[in-house]
Amino acid sequence: MAYWRLHYHLTWATYQREPFLTEALTRQVYGTILNKAKELGIIVHAMGSVDDHIHVVASIPPKLAVAECVKQFKGASSHWLNHQPGATGGFGWQDGYGAVTFGERSMADVVSYVRNQREHHTQTTTRAIFESIAEQDDGVHVGTGMQV
Repeated sequence: MAYWRLHYHLTWATYQREPFLTEALTRQVYGTILNKAKELGIIVHAMGSVDDHIHVVASIPPKLAVAECVKQFKGASSHWLNHQPGATGGFGWQDGYGAVTFGERSMADVVSYVRNQREHHTQTTTRAIFESIAEQDDGVHVGTGMQV
């Protein structure tokens, strides 16, 4: 078995940023993501959300691509949401996601940030790097790593 410490802050949004994620519904989404993480061997350290997007702090094993991890999380949670009694089948996640790596020493800070999402958004103390979901959010041009 390989030794690894690969930590990620992941973020993705509801389709068209619809304010769909109520507190009650979010608990169920978290449960679905935790179940999928266990199945894939991913360690989830924290989750947090506001009405239109979710944050996940996870350690992803090197055998699994980050894109595949997010795809699995989004797929499992949207499937669950669309198959609840009374669901219209219209829930979806927006294309894309944000992924930021961080070191072991930053874990407590990142976990705290994610767990306090509602507070950060209410008080406008969000951190842009952790809120970016699409490449245009950060000004980095794909392929060069240079600011545009």
